[in-house]
Amino acid sequence: MLSRLRKWPRSVLADASMAGRLVRRLPAYLRNPVAPEEREAIIRLRLERRAEGFLSFMGRAVFEHPPSPYKRLLSHAGCDFADLCGLVEREGIEGTLEALLQRGVYLTLDEFKGSVPVERGSLIFDVERDRFRNPLSATHWLAFTSGSRGTPTSIGLDLEAVRERSVNMFLALQGWRTDDCRMAIWTLRGLTPLLWFSGNGRPVERWFRQGASSPSGLGSKFDWATRVATWTSHLVGVPLPTPQTVDIDTPSPIVSWLGEVLSRGHTPHLWSAPSSVVRLCQQAEADGIDITGAHFTLTGEPITEARLAFVKRLGGVAAPDYGAAETGGSIAYGCRAPSAPDDVHLFSDLNSLIQAEHPPFPSGALLITTLRPTAPFVMLNVSLGDRATMASGSCGCPLERFGWRGRMRDIRSYEKLTAGGISFEDTPIIEILEDVLPARFGGGPTDYQLAEETGPDSQPRLHLLVHPAVGSLDENAVAEALLEALGSKDETSHEMACHLRNSGMLKVVRDAPSAEGTGKIQHLVAATRE
Repeated sequence: MLSRLRKWPRSVLADASMAGRLVRRLPAYLRNPVAPEEREAIIRLRLERRAEGFLSFMGRAVFEHPPSPYKRLLSHAGCDFADLCGLVEREGIEGTLEALLQRGVYLTLDEFKGSVPVERGSLIFDVERDRFRNPLSATHWLAFTSGSRGTPTSIGLDLEAVRERSVNMFLALQGWRTDDCRMAIWTLRGLTPLLWFSGNGRPVERWFRQGASSPSGLGSKFDWATRVATWTSHLVGVPLPTPQTVDIDTPSPIVSWLGEVLSRGHTPHLWSAPSSVVRLCQQAEADGIDITGAHFTLTGEPITEARLAFVKRLGGVAAPDYGAAETGGSIAYGCRAPSAPDDVHLFSDLNSLIQAEHPPFPSGALLITTLRPTAPFVMLNVSLGDRATMASGSCGCPLERFGWRGRMRDIRSYEKLTAGGISFEDTPIIEILEDVLPARFGGGPTDYQLAEETGPDSQPRLHLLVHPAVGSLDENAVAEALLEALGSKDETSHEMACHLRNSGMLKVVRDAPSAEGTGKIQHLVAATRE
């Protein structure tokens, strides 16, 4: 029998091993949810022991783990474990991270992905992304990055990590007075938020799975984890809902669910992407269904004024969530007294964030450090390609009273999106597609999208997709409006607009913006990605 098993592909054996671990651990996870009265005490204890926990994590996962790339960076910077302890005692965690950044202890996004060597003066070495995985955490199933910035990659998740982060999410929802809502999720996959809610004794009522196809090679791995989790949950008497496929362009089943919950006198709360929720609101308006009072958590995309205003116009209440699969989920959640659409409170018990102001990073770049030993990756001053503005002053909202006092807003990617040989900055493109074009030609913040296509001559073409629902319009006028708005931003953008105009590369296409592969309507979709 053993000889037969050895002939199976290693991937099959690895999947079977993960499934076994999930089946063994999931029953206890579902049967023993975190009690509501325990949540604040858990967060308070984590914050009180924050420095101690960080040093313990770094000691075990870095200094006692020879393969760790951070050990080489720290050694090159002249920092051993005793030095790190001394820094934390004198400067605190954030002060220590600032000092380490100045000594070259950081990772750019490309270095973290393993696509370029790590180079700090005389120290040069190649590293694979797997070397950053946390050696202290188990893998019970695989989550996947969305692929928004490149090829989707797998991330092993530990049920204990999900439990830890579920406490943060439920306490944040409690701050928004949504702890008694009827919950639903609508994402491309969604097993992780599903288990967040079940881990706090509030199982999700409906699981809507977006109809976009899974990224190549990832669908089967996600499907087996879904089946194992669903079957196990029914066996232990705490059933998870079976996913119902709902395409982003035809969300009427979710609109009906929102209306039905509201008619029962309850509050529905849907976890989904901003672009998906905008499409949902458009459908509710078209179907004549009143969704006033519905709550939404918006995650996975930039939270812009245009998208938030669309939800509010229909009476919805929306809270932003900022997270990353690499950290195990949420990094911050929406402020109840926001100064911007994406004003969020940092979950400082889970992660530390500092900002870089010098090359190789742009001003305001966020560098993330994971603090908990359950995190899927060890991250020490790692950039995921975002920057933000740190907010100052007290807001007085419940999330601040829970101990999450750090806030940030205006969160945008600084990684340039390249299509047709031209690199676009995230912020001006968002403004043009969500504000400028809808204000002049009609439609909403998800009705316009830039997409790279390859022409019959194998040369790139840049298409401006305009949803047919916008109605009749002058396509040349739409293209010129985009170029004028782009050209007015700065000198570089002006040169880009001139190039697009003179080359004839830009073409308006009447087609629905695509969410294929990510479950999100990105502002710019390139045909070829790393």
